[in-house]
Amino acid sequence: MKQSYETRMEMIRKASAKFNATLKRSHDARKSETPKEERGIDTHNINAYTDAEKYVNEYYGDRAREQNSYESEWN
Repeated sequence: MKQSYETRMEMIRKASAKFNATLKRSHDARKSETPKEERGIDTHNINAYTDAEKYVNEYYGDRAREQNSYESEWN
């Protein structure tokens, strides 16, 4: 089935308009779902242990204290 150039171009325009409308809807939906504060780069690491001294004391305790006293003898 042969189609004229104009018919094919019209079909392409319609498909392009439909595709672009779908992209715009999905972009708008994504933008509205994510709060504005969360759209940027996250610089706060929730997994980071902020109190190193407490961490060492809790998980390594005596071993860490022994190592520190051993190392302080050399200095």
